[in-house]
Amino acid sequence: MIIFGTKGYIFQLAILTLVCGHCGNPSAHTLRKRVTKFTLFFVPLFPVSTKYATQCTFCGMEQKITKEQADQLLAQAAGPQGGAPQAQPQAQPGQQNPYQR
Repeated sequence: MIIFGTKGYIFQLAILTLVCGHCGNPSAHTLRKRVTKFTLFFVPLFPVSTKYATQCTFCGMEQKITKEQADQLLAQAAGPQGGAPQAQPQAQPGQQNPYQR
């Protein structure tokens, strides 16, 4: 018997101040990367899909964006210092975060 499937991971790449296209408020937006990996015997092996999105912290509206748009937003977030923000993995709802104890 072979056990296989997929598992999703969410990484928070940055927190940006943008004007929301839904509510029109200038507020913080989280830039997130969602990676779905193929698993074999519960071991994640390789990514199947990668998606990017921003979410308004004021109204909760989430907007899907392309990788190029995400890279551009990350470059703007880094500013003139040139340092890129670090990705922080987050557990999906209903899952335990493996980085918390």
